[in-house]
Amino acid sequence: MTNIILSGCNGRMGQAITRLVEESDQCRIVCGLDINTKQLSHYPVYDQYDGCQAEADVIVDFSNPANTERLIAFAVQKKLPCVIATTGLSKDQIALLHKASDTIPVFYSANMSLGVNLLIELASRAAKLLEGSFDIEIIEKHHNQKLDAPSGTALAIADAISANLKTLPQYVYDRHSVRKKRESNEIGIHAIRGGSIVGEHSVLFAGNDEIIELKHTATSREVFAVGAVKAAIYLAGKPAGMYSMKDLVNEIA
Repeated sequence: MTNIILSGCNGRMGQAITRLVEESDQCRIVCGLDINTKQLSHYPVYDQYDGCQAEADVIVDFSNPANTERLIAFAVQKKLPCVIATTGLSKDQIALLHKASDTIPVFYSANMSLGVNLLIELASRAAKLLEGSFDIEIIEKHHNQKLDAPSGTALAIADAISANLKTLPQYVYDRHSVRKKRESNEIGIHAIRGGSIVGEHSVLFAGNDEIIELKHTATSREVFAVGAVKAAIYLAGKPAGMYSMKDLVNEIA
């Protein structure tokens, strides 16, 4: 049984994880952390890390980037494996995760969906095969409450594609500001915000007389909860180091 501390437990994703764990015989939530301390489930909720003294195997964070430094300090102090599912982290915060991974296991992925990570793998392979003959564009769509743009997942897709190209591409986010033809080494990244869209990512490979499109659509936040819980179970007991959804997918495969 994997004992979980859930950071951001009273948010939408925190509650999705709570519902999922309640149906699992592999893990349980021993306490939660949230600025809203209302107890919505069986476990106690704290707004301060020093109040959380429960014995746990892993901490799962689905909160806010503003909380990252305190969370990592707590995880390092307690020697707790840490699953970071919060999106919109800065480069400095990601560097902090890597530093923490010297002493604890840290699982970080821009997107916790297994399907999205399969999309990333397929897009990487396609880019390697199609380089030089196809233009690459990434389109992401999310709900109107999402703060960061482009999404961390869109950037993760672009980075994975870039790592498989012989020529370093240029990321282009804003085409209207410069009137010129598209360069062959560009990857266009476009963000759409509206309504209650959970998450949609498309990778377009546009060649002469043919188009290849890879697409993933999340219709419920449950897909991210499933990935986060799988990551928590996977990470518990692992040695210090950085882990990602790719590691989890490879273990499942």
